Amino acid sequence: MTGNDQGEPLLLIAGLGVSRLWWPQGLSEAFGARGFAVARYDQRDAGQSTRLPATAARSPIAALLGRRGAAYTAEEMTDDAIAVLDALGWESAHLFGVSLGGAIAQRIAIRHPSRVRTLTTMSAVPGDAAGLETIRYVRLSTLVKLSRLKFPDTVEGDIESGVAVARLISSPGYPFDERSSREAITRIADAGVRDARSQSRQIGAQWHGPPISTIKAPTLVLHGEGDPLIRPSAARRIAVRVPGARLRILPGVGHELPEPVWDRIVDEVRGLRS
Repeated sequence: MTGNDQGEPLLLIAGLGVSRLWWPQGLSEAFGARGFAVARYDQRDAGQSTRLPATAARSPIAALLGRRGAAYTAEEMTDDAIAVLDALGWESAHLFGVSLGGAIAQRIAIRHPSRVRTLTTMSAVPGDAAGLETIRYVRLSTLVKLSRLKFPDTVEGDIESGVAVARLISSPGYPFDERSSREAITRIADAGVRDARSQSRQIGAQWHGPPISTIKAPTLVLHGEGDPLIRPSAARRIAVRVPGARLRILPGVGHELPEPVWDRIVDEVRGLRS
């Protein structure tokens, strides 16, 4: 877990398989400059957190198709985030989740409404979507490409897999800078981007709670217009179903957080309080 303690509490929730360090440091600093105290954490089966025992599903695709094996529930993953708030001494916080982290943030807002000041979900499917229902929002061609990436179980393999994933999910409106991407990934490299078993357990964590239509927190839904992994229809569906949600489609943005849109993202999240 990393963070600072000056300003309004903001918890950043990372996506599938990756550690807290995949959040751009510059974006965290931009939030800090606008009055937020920012914290990031590693979800179970990611980063420095504990890896759970193997299940029947050997890949994210298998998990999506229902061949899961029960490792833990989506409710338990939301409770992990609340444990982080407790450890920080935060009674409540603004939430910002990306990709799988966006779905988890939605579920936290459902399960622990008193702990959520505002909710921002980006590049995510509806938090109450399950199994085959999720498939309608996923670009399977990209998921297949991700599943076919094979790299050795070495630090160099972690770096090369990270660069390959970053290239696949990059933003069509902003040139992919392989040099800077490689430098950043070299600093944060871990096995999460190529650990299909851990990813399948995260995807296989099923939600058993109420629908997202019960979310009460002020909600912002962000999505890249050129997202190569999750269709923008997912964002539109969330925005329709969550009462009062604001929808912002970001031109030229993929399944990532490119630097040119950081200021807009911070402004949108900051404006959500009103």
